[in-house]
Amino acid sequence: MRLPLFLQVWGIASLSMWVPAIHAEIRSVHEVSQAFFFSGMIGLVAVTAIALARATQPPKHGTLGQLLALLATFALLPVFLALPLYDGLQTTSYLNAYFDMVSAVTTTGANLFEDPTRLDPALHLWRAQVGWMGGLVMWIAASAILAPLSLGGFEITARGQPGRAVAAPDLSARADPRRRLKRITLTLTPVYVGLTLLAWVALLIAGEDALTGLCHAMSVMATSGISPVGGMEGSKAGLAGEMILFLFMFFALSRLTFSSDTSTTGQAKLDKDPEFRTGLLIIVTIPVLLVLRHWLAALEVQPLADPTLAFEGLWGGLFTVMSFLTTTGFASVNWDEAQQWSGLGAPGLILAGLAVIGGGVATTAGGVKLLRVYALYLNGLREMERLVYPNSVSSVGGGNRRIQKNGAFIAWVSFMMFALTLTLVCVILGALGLSFDQAIVLSIASLSTTGPLIQVAADTPIHLAELGGMAKLVLCATMVLGRLETLAIIALITPDLWRN
Repeated sequence: MRLPLFLQVWGIASLSMWVPAIHAEIRSVHEVSQAFFFSGMIGLVAVTAIALARATQPPKHGTLGQLLALLATFALLPVFLALPLYDGLQTTSYLNAYFDMVSAVTTTGANLFEDPTRLDPALHLWRAQVGWMGGLVMWIAASAILAPLSLGGFEITARGQPGRAVAAPDLSARADPRRRLKRITLTLTPVYVGLTLLAWVALLIAGEDALTGLCHAMSVMATSGISPVGGMEGSKAGLAGEMILFLFMFFALSRLTFSSDTSTTGQAKLDKDPEFRTGLLIIVTIPVLLVLRHWLAALEVQPLADPTLAFEGLWGGLFTVMSFLTTTGFASVNWDEAQQWSGLGAPGLILAGLAVIGGGVATTAGGVKLLRVYALYLNGLREMERLVYPNSVSSVGGGNRRIQKNGAFIAWVSFMMFALTLTLVCVILGALGLSFDQAIVLSIASLSTTGPLIQVAADTPIHLAELGGMAKLVLCATMVLGRLETLAIIALITPDLWRN
């Protein structure tokens, strides 16, 4: 009996609840252990009952039906995922638990529980685990669901129209999209798990606690930014731990860092990948400019500076810029030093801009995506060339062949839809009583799936627990929309796409 995609994810999530249940039982925290164990049992019983009732009804709508299941995973599954968090914590509302699970599964990582000591370690493990599973779902869905529909950034390189299924290269996948999903799941899951374990072992060697190291390893692979100790400030691994996380953030810059399944023929070299090169340029340029700003401002007052402080400021900028560009959201311990070194008291606009740009296509990172930014850059460069040479013929380099002729136009459409959605969310939050500064920060953080931005971008941190119920629901919808992107939602509501 073949289960629909949503039921499969639901069943796996139910089984995964026994991991924090065992963790809590080992520490003799029976209330929390029972919350996870019984929630998992309820989930398995519900999945089994629904599967038996649907045994004679095969899944319909092909790849588009899988996209609908992906939407249900991010919007409806947190209703179930919130059960053990609500029952185990017992000091919060169910809406808060649902909000936290939406934030985790969409890899946003918005921290509703600001005091880490309020949650039991098993609850911290569950939050990081849900974020990790959400990242794995996006890794698999990018190739199995979004790529055939020319969505999620693939519309820049694909020849098909966004939202419309294109012919698959292998006949078996084209005949049954479930085979494609199974093949990609079996291929990418071991890679994802292996990289997570490798990051965890490296953090343990660097001196990190087992739970904190595991949560940080899962968070950096999923770009969720979830931490059981409040981020890098509570980490025991120090500079070595930050360097380890920095290296693993490179997997969010380009799909080619871990797979070539979405690259075009002859374009699987990482050094030629425009996304990776654009990301490196941003990561290097911004911290260097921040450091140079200090030198230029202090040249006449203090010609010499402490090399140690200079390194701390440069590293704090490098790590934090990389973290927010990949929408992970970890801030370096030396970020305060980087701010003082650059003379910028609260450079929240820079971090918000990085989050809007986002990481690579088909990765766990959110934002507009580096490939779209690169396509817009190429188009702007070409238009400036035409001002000088109106009748010139553009030369196409090897690294630009991934982008289709109308790629810049589609990238501009995607960027404008992101901007319009951002504006709409800001207006709604403003109507609910939030100030403009709060509305813009919350909108960018939710739509770019960079939850930690809420704490560092504003002049004063925003306390999510103090928001009203309607504001939290709006942010939940925005996080789901930011994870799937507006084009995917439009594809789902287009009537002619559902005709078989």
